[in-house]
Amino acid sequence: MNAEIMDGTAVAAATLDRIREDVEAFTTEFGRRPVLATVLVGDDPASHTYVRMKANRCKSVGMESRRIEIAATATTEEVVATISELSMDPDVDGILLQHPVPEHIDERAAFEAIHPAKDVDGVTRTSFAAMAFGEPTFHSATPGGIMALLDAYDIELTGKHAVVIGRSPILGKPVGMLLLQRDATVTYCHSRTKNLAEIVNTADIVVAAVGRAELIRGDWIKPGAVVIDAGYNVGNVGDVEYEAASGVASFITPVPGGVGPMTIATLIQQTATAARARQDAATGGRELVPEAELR
Repeated sequence: MNAEIMDGTAVAAATLDRIREDVEAFTTEFGRRPVLATVLVGDDPASHTYVRMKANRCKSVGMESRRIEIAATATTEEVVATISELSMDPDVDGILLQHPVPEHIDERAAFEAIHPAKDVDGVTRTSFAAMAFGEPTFHSATPGGIMALLDAYDIELTGKHAVVIGRSPILGKPVGMLLLQRDATVTYCHSRTKNLAEIVNTADIVVAAVGRAELIRGDWIKPGAVVIDAGYNVGNVGDVEYEAASGVASFITPVPGGVGPMTIATLIQQTATAARARQDAATGGRELVPEAELR
């Protein structure tokens, strides 16, 4: 068996085409463009690259991107103050705090300074709770992108056993909640899980999100399983042993070109959604944060 490659680059491009049309309509209707503010703390080269990529995607669909750089020596209080100001800024529709921040910064405190209506990266406790309850909210960007990719390839989720390897609050935990909302049976695994290989071998859907290069071996994969590799490690290597797994799985995401492009597309989609929701609220509409439609 040779797995079908789930082309996140192509699916994301089609998504951005739809967003571009929505942004053009929004700009015509309201006389302004949606604005995403990106907050970058410190000098990590990879973070600078990611922020630049996101700014380029914003520009490609007609959005504005505002980049705020904060020195690596800043305190948690200073970062929180900057994000709080953006939360109150009427010209900003969405806020992204680039992860990770320097170790001395309380990242959770910084995330919680983002107003839920502008939490287009889905990182606050409010967004997570609403998502877990199946209420309208912004999804964590990578999990939201994973779900959109599964939908783009018509992957049936109802009744399937999904194994998520990883438990981070912005990837592993939320993607499990989203799969559960879609009637999958979800097992969480992590660094202390015993018999990991045996558990993975029972999965219809594998989501690798642990951040360890090729931790998931190809011979762990059940024949016909769907493999989503959300890892990205040095050397353009994911969390799954790609060559071996692709000979067993029915569908598999490449690294790069799989989950990564979908993460950015989700962020851009949710910024457009936030802009319209805020505009509707300003004109007397409902002040709810609608769920982004990426299917």
